[in-house]
Amino acid sequence: MNVAERMSLLGTESAFEVLARAKALEAQGKDIVHLEIGEPDFDTPKHIKDAAIKALQDGYTHYVPTPGIPEVRQAVARNVGERRGMDIDWNRVIITPGAKPIMFFTLLALAEPGAEVIYPDPGFPIYESMVNFCGAKAVPMPLRGESDYHPDLDEFATLVNKNTRLVILNSPHNPCGSVLSREEIERIAAIVREQSDAYILADEVYKDLLYTGEHVSIATMPGMAGRTIILDGLSKSYAMTGWRLGYGVFPEPLVEHITKLAVNSVSCANAFSQMAMIAALEGPQDSVSAMREEFMKRRDVVVEGLRSIPGVTCPMPEGAFYAFPSIKGTGLTSMEFEAKALQEAGVAVLSGSAFGGYGDGYVRLSYANSVKNLQKAIERLRGMVKG
Repeated sequence: MNVAERMSLLGTESAFEVLARAKALEAQGKDIVHLEIGEPDFDTPKHIKDAAIKALQDGYTHYVPTPGIPEVRQAVARNVGERRGMDIDWNRVIITPGAKPIMFFTLLALAEPGAEVIYPDPGFPIYESMVNFCGAKAVPMPLRGESDYHPDLDEFATLVNKNTRLVILNSPHNPCGSVLSREEIERIAAIVREQSDAYILADEVYKDLLYTGEHVSIATMPGMAGRTIILDGLSKSYAMTGWRLGYGVFPEPLVEHITKLAVNSVSCANAFSQMAMIAALEGPQDSVSAMREEFMKRRDVVVEGLRSIPGVTCPMPEGAFYAFPSIKGTGLTSMEFEAKALQEAGVAVLSGSAFGGYGDGYVRLSYANSVKNLQKAIERLRGMVKG
């Protein structure tokens, strides 16, 4: 088959590939502990499901405006504004089927040959994939284990120039679990303001899964509200990965362009799920707190366990639900560790190299699983490494 050359520029999300291999082994009767997929293992809270059922019964089964149902966009604007101490015009909110369209639409609108996009490395693999697909130059911002996966901001300053069109930030961070401090956000904002006309894509989908410090949005920094795209969604905070709901808050000049891209691709996010967003954002939040507390317990179990494995070191994650240990001391490459863990130990993890060149020598474990299964996985990995 002859396909467009640009298709070769697209990467993939290896979590789904490893999941498929793990499921194939399970079909053969092998017991697998799943630490590869990044989704909460909790159920969507009942009041959110009830709101969706009511919306179906009320007739929310047809097309809705491309940017989203007005009252849903208004609820998002209130929530985003209250959470970040900002005044958000709801007309700048666009609802999409999942958060990935916010990434893709932003890059399609801004990235082009000659433009540069700075992204975290290791980082969510779709960032680099989409930058390449759009024909822009992907410029990695290294996150190193010896710095607990926080960027060297002197180094970052050397990356920003007049060709920088977009800077992607992700805090709390996937896969590393690091969280940018207020001081780091302030410095990043100052560098971008002084050295470029770039926009910021602030991926804040893990904002509710924060274990230390505070969540700071770069949109709140002086002069940055009009240059920041806030990317967020409900998948992680409310265990709604299968609902496919995301949203972006865009600077006013971008709204028309992003809406046009949505018209040409997804038309709109589904109606009844959108109505459930109001219940999620404005209803009881105790499930969010309970999930965060449980993830913190699991984090401590995983990190303590990983640190007991010879050749493995692991900083303490500050947010999200991932550990990103160095496995360099085991003598295995990231890909070798991933393959051996699945085939020999029955533990599905992801190679750090899937998250960028600076991820080589590391692996990602999602601790969105029970403490019992996490302990089982650690024992199996320890036995595998000791051989």
